[in-house]
Amino acid sequence: MAFNPNKDLKTFYSIAEVSKMFSVPTSLLRFWEKEFPTIDPKKSSNGARMYTKEDIEEIRLVYDLVKGRNMKLAAARELIQRNREGARNTNDLLNRLQGVRDQLVEIKKELDSIV
Repeated sequence: MAFNPNKDLKTFYSIAEVSKMFSVPTSLLRFWEKEFPTIDPKKSSNGARMYTKEDIEEIRLVYDLVKGRNMKLAAARELIQRNREGARNTNDLLNRLQGVRDQLVEIKKELDSIV
């Protein structure tokens, strides 16, 4: 079997790992599970949460709406229910635009240092 560098090696992530990814407390992740039914991690036999990549993408969407765009929970939940793909595409676009802006700021700094 050939090595595939694009294949993700990890299937499940613990709540502690996901908490570190987003720099939020584990209690917030558990709260969001109750508020957003699309966040539905599997549970091991001992009750530990096991998040998949899909769960993490749902958390990323909620995080971007609630923390990044300062939406209220009810508004974020309604937006996701009404137009999940639109919300996801909007967040992706905003993240890309922020990256472009950051690059432009760096270019401007470099140009200013030349002049």
